[in-house]
Amino acid sequence: MAKLTGFEQNVAERIKEQIELNKDKPELGNVDLEKAIEILKEAGAILLDVRPPSKVTEENAQEADIPDSYYTPYNEFTDYLDILPEDKTTPIITACLKGLFASRVKSYLEMLGYENVFAFTGNIDDWIAAHKAHVGKL
Repeated sequence: MAKLTGFEQNVAERIKEQIELNKDKPELGNVDLEKAIEILKEAGAILLDVRPPSKVTEENAQEADIPDSYYTPYNEFTDYLDILPEDKTTPIITACLKGLFASRVKSYLEMLGYENVFAFTGNIDDWIAAHKAHVGKL
């Protein structure tokens, strides 16, 4: 068995803490569109569209005017840490096309100490289309 350095032991402990927090979330923090919108509206969450620029075919969530949304591309994510809420209990939803980048960023946020992070399991393009249809922008 590998011997962990002090740093690695701290990381392992943070992972363990986050796994425990996720056990209390429905679907371990993975949410569908209905639940994501509920969290956004009722709990005051922010939405992070984390698709890399090459995966954005039209608008990102921020450009589409989804309330409280930010475009924070996965491959540049650390450049956007200053937009994150100071309150680490603020709900955050991460989203992309298939959930891969959203799940990774969810984990990064949890490692930074954010407690209420959710990964949207759907396609952010569908969410944008639903938002546009709701506000009459289609």
